[in-house]
Amino acid sequence: MVSAFLFLVGLVLALQLSLPFALVYLSYVVATVLYSVRLKRVMMLDVFMLAGFYTIRIFAGSVATDITVSNWLLLFAMFFFLCLAFQKRTSELRAWDQEDEPLRRRGYVRQDLDHLNSMGISSGYIAVLVFALYIHSPEVTAHYSRPDVLAWACPCLLYWVSRLALLAGRGEVNEDAISFAFRDKTSYAIGALILAIIMLAQPI
Repeated sequence: MVSAFLFLVGLVLALQLSLPFALVYLSYVVATVLYSVRLKRVMMLDVFMLAGFYTIRIFAGSVATDITVSNWLLLFAMFFFLCLAFQKRTSELRAWDQEDEPLRRRGYVRQDLDHLNSMGISSGYIAVLVFALYIHSPEVTAHYSRPDVLAWACPCLLYWVSRLALLAGRGEVNEDAISFAFRDKTSYAIGALILAIIMLAQPI
């Protein structure tokens, strides 16, 4: 009953903002319900759904603020959120103590552990590659006076992704990667360093 009430309140507020935003809202609700009921048990599709949820939020923000989302941001988000989704499954599977029994309510077994971790770190590295290509694109000069300075953010991102993969493989990331980052001092330090790099690049 509480869920139904919150859904209706959210729909009313979304309609107050705009019809396109309400449609994005409804799409997100339908997708999350399908995921919770069935799709989270489908191997591989579940991680793509998780990454898609984060990406839909970017679209929602774009529609709500009437700010166009660049293809660079979508590409980066797609691979970065896929990295986080793979690491979430890696952590869950590492914590599962049954050798051959599939992870409860998931489609994975212990033998998938190394593959999931490898796919997670690969997705993270591709996200950093997209960011590096963006730095050298013509579009970036319209937003930064010193775009080359942004290149220093790449090693920071690579370090964070690599560290997350190692910790997930050890079973030390026992929750969503974003929740982990919010309580991880190293993540705050890296975030502050990247913010300083962005400021040095002199946003226009």
